[in-house]
Amino acid sequence: MIERQAGHHQDWLHAVRRELDEREQAVLAPLACASRQAVRRVEERLADHRQAFAQDADRILHSRAYTRYIDKTQVFSLVDNDHISHRVLHVQLVSRIGRTIGRFLGLNEDLIEAVALGHDIGHPPFGHEGERMLSKICRRHGLASFQHNIQSVQFLDRFERGGAGWNLTLQVLDGILCHDGEVHARHLRPDRRKDFAGHDREIAAKLADPALPLVPMTLEGCVVRLADTIAYIGRDFEDAIELGLVVRDEIPEPCRRVLGASNGTIVYTLVTDLLASSAQVRGAAADDADSDCIGFSEEVGAALSQLKEFNYRRIYANPAFKPDFDRIQECYERLFAHYLDLAQRAAHEGIDRSFLRSMSPAYVASHSPAAMVRDYLAGMTDAYFLRQAAAIGCAIPERLCLPK
Repeated sequence: MIERQAGHHQDWLHAVRRELDEREQAVLAPLACASRQAVRRVEERLADHRQAFAQDADRILHSRAYTRYIDKTQVFSLVDNDHISHRVLHVQLVSRIGRTIGRFLGLNEDLIEAVALGHDIGHPPFGHEGERMLSKICRRHGLASFQHNIQSVQFLDRFERGGAGWNLTLQVLDGILCHDGEVHARHLRPDRRKDFAGHDREIAAKLADPALPLVPMTLEGCVVRLADTIAYIGRDFEDAIELGLVVRDEIPEPCRRVLGASNGTIVYTLVTDLLASSAQVRGAAADDADSDCIGFSEEVGAALSQLKEFNYRRIYANPAFKPDFDRIQECYERLFAHYLDLAQRAAHEGIDRSFLRSMSPAYVASHSPAAMVRDYLAGMTDAYFLRQAAAIGCAIPERLCLPK
């Protein structure tokens, strides 16, 4: 009886899923990426009532790497202030802003959400500063430069679930790989000619040349890339005000006039302008290449570029907020050497490899000891990193109490 009821429920749920897929054809813009277009590296039997991109969002949300977002630096490390943004809040803001944009432009909100939730999973402890430190060490050990977008794909595709990965769709992995919101772009036009072989080639090319520009394959991926900037540009400014590093009147006058001088106003202005400047997407035909782009107006794009420059100069490069990064660098160096020694001895002597004991033999066979250590360090939260550093005798920095 129970089995018959379960079978009936599954039949009904799959029927609803097919109805949702059909509804997308009427609701989504022709240039949107429909759920039926989802492609996985390994084909899965249709046994889930969720649409493909919604399923990917759930897989990312329930990943161990997503859980560790909670103690990952966004911009300000080791600051004793509960109101400063952490990585987990940032990705939620990107998701929310992205879904708002997608709804107004008729794009696939589930795809946007999945890319947004996963786009920063590869960030190592202590944000971009930690990324630069780990990158130097990687190069010294024969690895390519560390890039958090590639590491995000690595975690979700090859590290999670004991090295098996989540078998996410190409569209989601591509959006994560190509999110690179640090590069200023007023307009983005997707490169729709991609498959998994091309995705793998892009990763290899990006590893060889970190400056290589990448463009998402979907408009949804383009939305996340721009939403990433919208989410951090004003919020980082507010955090810097909270910590007493800048004052609101310092924001350049053209930025105040065009974008506003508070995070709420900046976000609203940028989203509104992007929607107005990209409105052609909503009604364009699927083969309308001229309309296949999103972006900002010239005036707003110029003001955003100037605000980025201001943030880099007054906030990100400001030595006043930086904790003792010399000690963090030393911790990175010593932890890498410590775990590399364990990994190398494990490979040669068959000793316990406790720090990667949950990884599959396939993962171990396909990764060098240095690559395994890179993955392990990159996955650490800030607090766990410091605990492990202290355990091997490193002097660790103290948290800062910056006055407002």
